[in-house]
Amino acid sequence: MTEINAMVAHQDAEGVIALRHEVVDDSFLPDGEVDIHVEYSSVNYKDALAVSPKGGVAQSYPLIPGIDVAGTVTASTSPDFAVGDRVIAHGQDIGTGRHGGYAQVARYPADYLVKLSSLSTADAAAVGTAGFTAAMSVNAVRAHGINPGDGPVLVTGATGGVGSLSVDLLSDLGYEVVASTGKAEAHDLLRDLGAAEVIDRVPGPDDKVRPLGKAHWAAVVDCVGGKTLAYALSTLKYGGVAAISGLAGSPDLPATVLPFILRGVTLSGIDSVLLPIGKRREIWAQIESELLPSHLARVTRDVSVLEVEDVLKTIIGGGVTGRTRVVVHDGF
Repeated sequence: MTEINAMVAHQDAEGVIALRHEVVDDSFLPDGEVDIHVEYSSVNYKDALAVSPKGGVAQSYPLIPGIDVAGTVTASTSPDFAVGDRVIAHGQDIGTGRHGGYAQVARYPADYLVKLSSLSTADAAAVGTAGFTAAMSVNAVRAHGINPGDGPVLVTGATGGVGSLSVDLLSDLGYEVVASTGKAEAHDLLRDLGAAEVIDRVPGPDDKVRPLGKAHWAAVVDCVGGKTLAYALSTLKYGGVAAISGLAGSPDLPATVLPFILRGVTLSGIDSVLLPIGKRREIWAQIESELLPSHLARVTRDVSVLEVEDVLKTIIGGGVTGRTRVVVHDGF
C-alpha cells in the first residue's frame, strides 16, 4: 500500500463538515486507468461549497475536495497516456463525488484527462476550471458573431476567477471591456488586465431593473446571476448575447421575455462540468495557444494545500480576487 497525504472532508451526524490532513492509502482512491502525482490544484467557489453544510455539491463524505487536478502520470493502463505525461483534469464528479486534487495522488478514468502540450502543470492549475469557463464564455461571444468593433462587452463579477480571466482574454482579443465589481480596491488590477472602464456593481442599490433598458452592451459575460443578469439582459444591444456561468449573486432570474422577443438577444449557458472530453480537449488546445490569458501570473497567488481551508472560508464571503493556486506536491 502507498501512503498518501490528503486533505479529507468529513461530515458528522449533526451535519458539521471538517476538513483535515490525513494519511490514507491508495485503496482510498476510486477505480481508474490513470494515476497522477498531483502537483497543483486550485481554489474555486465550488470547492468551498463542497465543504460547507448545505453546500449542495458534495455527493458523499469522506471526500477529498479540489475540482482542479494538475500533475504528472505515474501509472497508466490506457494507451492514450504514458508515465511522465503532464495532465489536467476537471469537471465530471471530480472534487464532489470522486476524490479531487487536495491529495498527493489522484486516480481517474482516461476520459477524464487532458494531456498538456506546452503548458506547465503550474499554469494549467492557475487557469483551471475558472479559466476554462472564461475561455468557453469568450468562445460563446465569438460564435454569436460579436466582433470587437460591435460595442463594449460587460463582465460582471469581474474580480472572481472567471471574471478576471474573461477580462484578460477579451481585452487580448481586442474587445472593449467594461468590468463591473463591488471591490473599489481592485479597479487598478482590472485596468491592468485590459478593462477599458471599471464600474460599480450593476444595477446600483437604488436602480430599478426595467424590463427593457437603454441598450449598452454588444455582449455580456455574467458570473453573478440574479438582478445583475436581469439588468444585463435588459441593456444588451439588438442581437446581443449573454454568456452565463455563475450564481454568486443569486440563482434567480427576475427578468421578462422582452429582451428576447424585442431585441433578439440570446442567453448562452456555459457548463464546464459535463462537457464531453473531446470538446474539453479542443478548448484546452485553444488555451495552450490563442486563449492563454496574458496576465495569468498577475492574478494568481499560491497557497500550500495545508492552508487551503482558510482560503475556502474566505471565498464563500467573496473575499478572494483572481485565482488561488494550491501547491500540493510540496505542500504537505
